[in-house]
Amino acid sequence: MSQTASNSTLSVALLTVGLERELTDKIVQSASEHRWSLTHDDFDEYVSAVRRPAISADAKNADLVIAVIDFDRDAQGATETASYLQHLFFGKFFAAALSSQTEPDLLLAAMRAGCNEVLRNPLDARELTDLFDRQERQWSDKTGRGRSTGHILSFFGAKGGVGTTTVAVTVAYYLVRQKNKKVLLIDNHPEFGHVCLYLGLDGSRYHFDELIRNVNRLDSTLLRGFIARHSCGLEVLSSPESHDLSRTMDPDALERTLEFLRGEYDYIILDCETSLAEVSLAVMDRSDQIYLVATPDIGAIRDLSRYIDGLSRNESTSARLHVIINRYSSHGAIAVEQIEKAIRVPVEVRLCNAYTECQRAINVGEPIGPDKKSEISTQFSRWTSILTGDETPKAQPAKKGFALFGQKRTE
Repeated sequence: MSQTASNSTLSVALLTVGLERELTDKIVQSASEHRWSLTHDDFDEYVSAVRRPAISADAKNADLVIAVIDFDRDAQGATETASYLQHLFFGKFFAAALSSQTEPDLLLAAMRAGCNEVLRNPLDARELTDLFDRQERQWSDKTGRGRSTGHILSFFGAKGGVGTTTVAVTVAYYLVRQKNKKVLLIDNHPEFGHVCLYLGLDGSRYHFDELIRNVNRLDSTLLRGFIARHSCGLEVLSSPESHDLSRTMDPDALERTLEFLRGEYDYIILDCETSLAEVSLAVMDRSDQIYLVATPDIGAIRDLSRYIDGLSRNESTSARLHVIINRYSSHGAIAVEQIEKAIRVPVEVRLCNAYTECQRAINVGEPIGPDKKSEISTQFSRWTSILTGDETPKAQPAKKGFALFGQKRTE
């Protein structure tokens, strides 16, 4: 074990596991060139909860722990090591897997075990220096970052088929296209969500639930590896495209993930399944605004009423609740006054019936844009302006089939 002291306020514990001496010396030399208070612990053998290592007090008390783990000698042992160290140094841990292999399965296993990056062996000195530089910048950004300010907006359908995904996708799209906001759109369905499909994106690589499972090592670098990007600049986290009965989502980990994302984006938009399960309630608890989407038909209104009854017991949740009636027409069978009487809360957003136009946009994988000259595009443009505080909402005559809520969102 060696220690190098400096006047830097950043103390770093460098852990090398299973590496040859020459490689270890090269990594320590590169780390020593930074103005850190550096502690180095070297482990010849892999470690785990069963094979617990003797870790120095300086390493335990460090501001940041960086581990470089050899995945070539024993991938299983390396995976156990990364997972164990991640839990041991929760909140301040970064791991790099060192491997000469490039198989996708190995790289994915390394990331799932807790590794943030994969370094190629033979090791490039510049790549190593870049890695250390990024960690120093991220540590500085993290400690200098103030209170998270991003707005979380969640969308829930009263039942399937009411257009919740279309509404969530379009709001996110307009926030980017019209307001130049940094937006993350999350497909929060447990499986087979349609967000990426509606945007013409391939979201098959990584999913939101997998990001949540990696919350203990979540940082900006890891996040970038999970998101899909639309050409307009909208960033997306998809839902799984396969069925898995063993797949579960931890509500506490979900809430921690959302709080991290607040610091990364101006707006986080969640397209959620229709449910009052614990995971959905966790999303609502972290949301600044909760939107319930329904259509003006008897089935959707009945389910909407029951949804509201279930949520109104929580005063904090009900205060952030907004009702959206999608595909509304003043000539429809159910008037908005009848809907409000049935659900006992005001309808704050009414969107016109543009089913054919929206269906065409879905089929080509490109949302209706703010440059389109149509009633629905005008409505989303106004809604986006109200969300960002650029326009004060005004009540509109019901006969126009359009109204926006009276609460103004400010930045």
